[in-house]
Amino acid sequence: MKPGIHPEYVECTVICACGNTWKTRSTKPVLHVEVCSACHPWYQGQTAERRFVDTLGRIEKFERRRLASQQAQQQEAAQATTRRRRR
Repeated sequence: MKPGIHPEYVECTVICACGNTWKTRSTKPVLHVEVCSACHPWYQGQTAERRFVDTLGRIEKFERRRLASQQAQQQEAAQATTRRRRR
């Protein structure tokens, strides 16, 4: 390894959003994570349940798009029905 080009490798404290902490080594002294093995549903044996780990709001965003799509399809169907009645 060349001297002076690598970051310092120090003892690190990892802190999860659930409150769990542990020590490891990293280039940063403190790491904050949102999910760890103590709170992740897979490690808790909750794979049969419908519990999702969604930190970025992706599920809600998908549900909004799906609802908007369903509403658009219903409106198109209603317009098609009124067009058939006019003929």
